[in-house]
Amino acid sequence: MKVVLPGGSGFLGTILARSLVRRGHEVVVLSRHPRPAPWPVVTWDGATSGPWANEIDGADAVIDLVGRSVNCRYNATNRREILESRVGSTRVVGEAIASAARPPRVWLQASTATIYAHRYDAPNDELTGIIGGTEPEAPSTWRFSVDVARAWESALAAATVPGTRKVAMRSAIVMSSEPGGAFAVLRRQAALGLGGPHGDGRQFVSWIHESDFVRAVAWILAHDDLDGPVNIASPFPIPNAEFMHALRREARVRLGVSLPVWMLEIGARVIGTETELLLKSRRVVPARLLRSGFTFHFARWEDAVRDLCRRPAPRDARIAA
Repeated sequence: MKVVLPGGSGFLGTILARSLVRRGHEVVVLSRHPRPAPWPVVTWDGATSGPWANEIDGADAVIDLVGRSVNCRYNATNRREILESRVGSTRVVGEAIASAARPPRVWLQASTATIYAHRYDAPNDELTGIIGGTEPEAPSTWRFSVDVARAWESALAAATVPGTRKVAMRSAIVMSSEPGGAFAVLRRQAALGLGGPHGDGRQFVSWIHESDFVRAVAWILAHDDLDGPVNIASPFPIPNAEFMHALRREARVRLGVSLPVWMLEIGARVIGTETELLLKSRRVVPARLLRSGFTFHFARWEDAVRDLCRRPAPRDARIAA
């Protein structure tokens, strides 16, 4: 297939592009900041139409991964950029597909598992899960992330592309041994002796191993019965305390200092991020993937973290195969 990846030059896009090329597909990346890569990279601004749209006309699939990083403080400027980068790119990709003489048969649009409610009592799946934003125990600042996710998926739903199957990929945190991702940050934290529970450690962590992420994307591309929201996450989210304990064990770090909420708040301000990324209980399960027959290579965190800790990261994530 020919697969177009808007926003494919980032951490996740690079992992996915490399996997698709390895599977024999033709990949074209759309990027605001083109750089040398083993596949074509075409310039776009993520907000307006242009010559880049020619790549979508005749392509078999589009996988839109555009979105400004949420690893920042939620001030007014960052909030605007986070929202506009997602909604604007989704809108313009939809316009390019709608105007194509030969539109792609499938459009996978990035979304997020953060759309679900902060909860401990039961997992959130695509059919019975509770959309967040109104739970009384969650800080009001967390509602911003849910509002962004809602707007993101609304932009996808609003696109009129009758010949193209649309999928909202509600992905959990992708855990990879490569530099630049969440796992590298958590492993470094553990190495410094700060790998204890975050807060009370009760909040559930939803995650997915990088190899299962790329396999899930390939599975969705190949299964025409999957459309609408699809959770891309391990079927076994676990409490943060258990998650960090397993990481310390596999990283061979004995000491793991617990980090209370007040300390996390101070640290988040210092490094310019938000505590929601660690404290929100993301108890998400992939009901639709499982019902379609997809099997995980790393369903349990114990197996995934063991593999990640033993797997050396490639020196250049763009070209390693």
